[in-house]
Amino acid sequence: MSSAPGPPSRRRLLVSCGEPSGDLYAGELVRHLRERVGPIDVFGLGGDRLRSQDARLVAHVSELAVVGLVEVLRHLRRLRAVFRAVLAEVDREPVALAVLVDYAGFNLRLAKQLRRRGIPVVYYVSPQLWAWRRGRMRTVRECVDRMLVIFPFEEPFYRAAGVSVTFVGHPLVELARPARDPRAFLAAQGLDPARPVLAVLPGSRRQEVSHNLPPIAGALRILHSRRPELQAALAVAPGLSEESFGAALHGLPVTLVRGQAHALMGAAAAGIVASGTATVEAALLDLASVVVYRLSPVSYALGRPFVHVAHYAMANLIAGRRVLTELIQRDFEPAAVAEEVGRLLDDAGHRASVRSGLAAVRAALGGPGASARAAKVVAGILEGTEAKKA
Repeated sequence: MSSAPGPPSRRRLLVSCGEPSGDLYAGELVRHLRERVGPIDVFGLGGDRLRSQDARLVAHVSELAVVGLVEVLRHLRRLRAVFRAVLAEVDREPVALAVLVDYAGFNLRLAKQLRRRGIPVVYYVSPQLWAWRRGRMRTVRECVDRMLVIFPFEEPFYRAAGVSVTFVGHPLVELARPARDPRAFLAAQGLDPARPVLAVLPGSRRQEVSHNLPPIAGALRILHSRRPELQAALAVAPGLSEESFGAALHGLPVTLVRGQAHALMGAAAAGIVASGTATVEAALLDLASVVVYRLSPVSYALGRPFVHVAHYAMANLIAGRRVLTELIQRDFEPAAVAEEVGRLLDDAGHRASVRSGLAAVRAALGGPGASARAAKVVAGILEGTEAKKA
């Protein structure tokens, strides 16, 4: 008589993401993965969304989200310590698979170390090699078993370079949802639903906010003096304290909204949005926006020669043209921002053209289910039913 089977073995999965958007995607991936493969032990780098999936965090994204070459150098000691801590945990007990999410500077170095240890690597959310630092493609080709990309133009880019790649679609297609009742949402925030609302998203990292918020605040002062009916509401990203906005916004009537950025974007008449994932969210939520961004002068000067794209905003890159106005670095001045917001509010033809372009972006991103599709690929590699290397 055969004995009853024991409980399923728990495989260890390393997940590494260093930014709030990556944490969101990683949390959804792990949730769908467990539905497919059963018990897994997850550890690595992430935030509250990954932690909510019972992942044990070696470090939190609030400690890791750094932007700009100069800023990275200032935090290098801490980043190196985290890197060593991750590898120590990898070496402590066997790891079945690693899923690296965006965060290229850290994760591509980690991929090299994982390759030396014989650990399969899936990279979810491509490093933006098509935009800058294309020399990293060799590392991807040698150290990444499967690249899972979220933008349609990335698949042919990697395939031409000899990388095993799958386009899974963008996870935000199903995650970016407006409030069921936008007017009730605005009222709950202390805003008047009968007056227009300007959504302000200055970034998800402290360094981004420190560079972007002062000129945004200058634009809000201009707008407040010209349009007293306009209400400004600022989305506070996870991991940021509301106190960090106080000095720049002193004396301005700005409502701070925490943890409900999508609801705010879906209810607003226009937006001021920092370049990055938020421009994709703006497209998905049909928010006509001005895209802004500012780095430290040294970081911008060092990085600009390596940038190989015609647009900064991801929504514009997907569209292949300028749908959203971009005010970057020197062009990012309060008067220019206020003028562009005014165009979005007052010029019906311009606003309609922007929203037509945003609709094209939404169509290019594909349908819902990206997280489930990504989990299916990861599960196939984890269980050996799908080849690691093409």
